Amino acid sequence: MGATPAWPPRSAPRLFVQGPLAQNAAVTVDGGQAHYLAKVMRVAPGDAVMLCDDMTGEWASEVVSAGKRDVVLEPRERLREREEVPDFWLCAALLKKPNFDLVLEKATELGVRRIQPLVTRRCVADKLNPERARTIVTEAAEQCARTALPELAPATKLDALLRDGPQDRALYFADEQGGAPAAASFASHPGPAALLVGPEGGFDDGEREAIRAHPQARAITLGPRILRGETASIAACALWMAVAGDWSSNGN
Repeated sequence: MGATPAWPPRSAPRLFVQGPLAQNAAVTVDGGQAHYLAKVMRVAPGDAVMLCDDMTGEWASEVVSAGKRDVVLEPRERLREREEVPDFWLCAALLKKPNFDLVLEKATELGVRRIQPLVTRRCVADKLNPERARTIVTEAAEQCARTALPELAPATKLDALLRDGPQDRALYFADEQGGAPAAASFASHPGPAALLVGPEGGFDDGEREAIRAHPQARAITLGPRILRGETASIAACALWMAVAGDWSSNGN
């Protein structure tokens, strides 16, 4: 007699839904999520789906019914509490749509707590569709098995962020004119942090002067090569997570 397959299987689909979730309390999904489960993943009654609600954690859930318009599931067991991600903000200047989509996706996968889109003088875009952006970060969180969605702030101008933003965290900024090596700077300032990344063409002289005047500002360099905006954001986030975040043994 063969061994009983593990439940839930590791290949089970994963979705974020409205919460709070509770054991055996039915959840109905419709629209695109129902189409994904019923038509793409072809779930059937008894199949497992992993549900998260950004509140109570991750639940192994069972499909009760799968119809043409909706899918009904019941959470059976909570597998993980909502995670506490490192207190790291990415404040990235808006880029062309596909480039900034990549920033949203990868910042989520890397574990950023808050994404703050910025409008600077050299930005080629000055607006962000919040619904579309939320969809991108949610799908990225589902893919990488996050149980906590990143905060997605409305786009704001750089001067407003410098004036009204929190004063309780290191404010690193990728300065193409030079700064301290990023890894050493991240390691020497543990605790809450934010990273400023400019658009293609970087910050202008006035913006750079305003950033440097901020009491928490720390200029960093990301190496000897000129990086695209999306590359700089992704590289710096990964480096911070490795040095000061939850990739390290003494992470936040």
